[in-house]
Amino acid sequence: MTTITTRDGTRIFYKDWGAKDAQPIVFSHGWPLSADAWDTQMVFFTNEGFRTVAHDRRSHGRSDQVWNANTMDQYADDLAELIEALNLRDVILVGHSTGGGEVTRYIGRHGTDRVAKVALIGAVPPLMLKTEANPGGLPIEAFDAIRKGTYDNRSQFFRDLTNPFYGYNREGAAISEGIREEFWRQGMMGGLKGQLDSIRAFSESDFHADLARFDVPTLVLHGDDDQIVPIGASALETVKIVSGAVLKVYHGADHGLTQTHQDRFNADLLDFIRD
Repeated sequence: MTTITTRDGTRIFYKDWGAKDAQPIVFSHGWPLSADAWDTQMVFFTNEGFRTVAHDRRSHGRSDQVWNANTMDQYADDLAELIEALNLRDVILVGHSTGGGEVTRYIGRHGTDRVAKVALIGAVPPLMLKTEANPGGLPIEAFDAIRKGTYDNRSQFFRDLTNPFYGYNREGAAISEGIREEFWRQGMMGGLKGQLDSIRAFSESDFHADLARFDVPTLVLHGDDDQIVPIGASALETVKIVSGAVLKVYHGADHGLTQTHQDRFNADLLDFIRD
C-alpha cells in the first residue's frame, strides 16, 4: 500500500493516480468513509488529464487507527504532510462533509501557497453545533445520538444512516443497495475510537476564522435537502464569509450527491476547475 508516515508516526494511506506532472486534485472524504468514496471522481478527472490524490483520514480506512489526536487540527496537518510529501503545487482541494472541514482547517493553519482553488461539497463549515452565536446549528443531542448509535451497534447504525445520507427515505427515491453496502464496508474499515472522536471534530469545530483566510476561487456546492449537514447553517453561511465564493445549490439533493448526482457533480466541478 502507498502510505506516508506523519511526524507523530501515523501511517496515512493514499491513492495517487495519473501523470505526476499534471495539475493535482486532492480529495478529502466524509465521515465515516475512506478515499474509496472518491473513486468515480478520481477516474473521471484522471481521464480529463489531472493527477488525482485521495487519502484515508487517520483512524479511517487503511490508515493507522490511533487512540489520540483524532482532531480537526491533526487532520489538517496530516493533509499538509501528504501535500508536502508528494510536493504538490497548484492544488485543487475538494472536501466533502467532514473533508470540507479538513480542507478548511488546512487553509486556516497552512495557507494557500500550494492551493489554486477549493471546492466545499456538503461541507460542515462554518459550525454544525447549535450555540448562542450559531442558532441555526443542530443541537448537541443530535450528535449525542450519532455517538450512541455508533458505539452501541456501529454496523447497524451505518446501514441505517445510508437512508438519510442518500435521501433514500424520501418518497420516490431510487435506492441502490450497492451504494448502501459500499458505505457500510468503508465505515466498518475504520476504528471505532477514531470515528467517535471524529464526531466531535466535525460537529464542534468552529471554522469561521479558517474561512476568513480563503483567498483563492472557491466553490460551495450543497443539496437543499441535505439531512446530514443542513444547508442553512453551512453553505449559506460559508458564502457570507468567503469573499467571491460561488454557491451552487442542487434542488432536492441529498448529502451523498457526489454519488446520487454523480455525472452532474463531475461536470460542475470540472467547469469550476477549468473556468
